[in-house]
Amino acid sequence: MTTRDLRDTIEVRVRDNGTSIAPEIRDKLFQPFVATKPTGEGTGLGLSIAYDIVTQQHGGTIEAGCVPGEFTEFTIRLPRRSAPGAGLALAEDVRQ
Repeated sequence: MTTRDLRDTIEVRVRDNGTSIAPEIRDKLFQPFVATKPTGEGTGLGLSIAYDIVTQQHGGTIEAGCVPGEFTEFTIRLPRRSAPGAGLALAEDVRQ
């Protein structure tokens, strides 16, 4: 895991040492119910939820890069200032 200060953005990179993500699902990786694990070993919601939180709630980006047989690296970039309205729904939900 590494972090970088890019002035207006904070970048977080997380790399694993697995076998990478199969090419046939890379384009669908952040869609709901797309699983990287065998059937029955996950819901396929984790990356979809993470994508929504990063992009919709925080106005950032999340990308996945792969080197087959070596690793997968996720790059998350978050703006230093929240996007207009970001987080308001969460704050309202907590008060209810």
